[in-house]
Amino acid sequence: MTTKYSEYEFRTQPWFDQDNFEGFNAYIPMKTMVIHCFDPRASDIPQAIAAHFPDEVYPGENILDADGNRIGHTRTLFAVSNAGGRAFSALQSVATMEYLFHVKNVIVVHHSFCGATGFRPDQLHDHFHHHHHADLAAVIEKGSEAILNFEESVKHDIALLRNSPAVPKNVNLYGFFYEMNSGKLTEIARDIPAV
Repeated sequence: MTTKYSEYEFRTQPWFDQDNFEGFNAYIPMKTMVIHCFDPRASDIPQAIAAHFPDEVYPGENILDADGNRIGHTRTLFAVSNAGGRAFSALQSVATMEYLFHVKNVIVVHHSFCGATGFRPDQLHDHFHHHHHADLAAVIEKGSEAILNFEESVKHDIALLRNSPAVPKNVNLYGFFYEMNSGKLTEIARDIPAV
């Protein structure tokens, strides 16, 4: 089916073979996903991770062809932000990015004074039930609703990623705490598969 914007889809390009797709790494060498909170005060988390892992490029720059079209990028690290930087909310992104870019590392970062530390899971569930007549227990993985303890939340998210079918078993997992006022990044968890 052709739609108004079909000309902008990869699958409609005569040179694109969807059945023999090998990934976009030749054009955009992204290999690392950083999952962090969408709090604008902590928006420099991807840069902090790139500084911690010196072979990462962030933010990078566009690569243009002779006609000025954007055909690639130098970035190796891509960021996924959500409430609390929780891994549960990013699982679909991990699966998609593995398919498109063969992701090698997934990094979870929770930050100081996060809004997700301002409530307990039962408060969030009760609020939605009372105000919206909705049961969040059916849609949010237990343990991913709030941050009650930074070390436990980071370790929970690393375990959730490792045990999810959306995350290939060969992917390296890292978990960090970021103190946003000092910019200090502290590793809490690491799960590197045996080769």
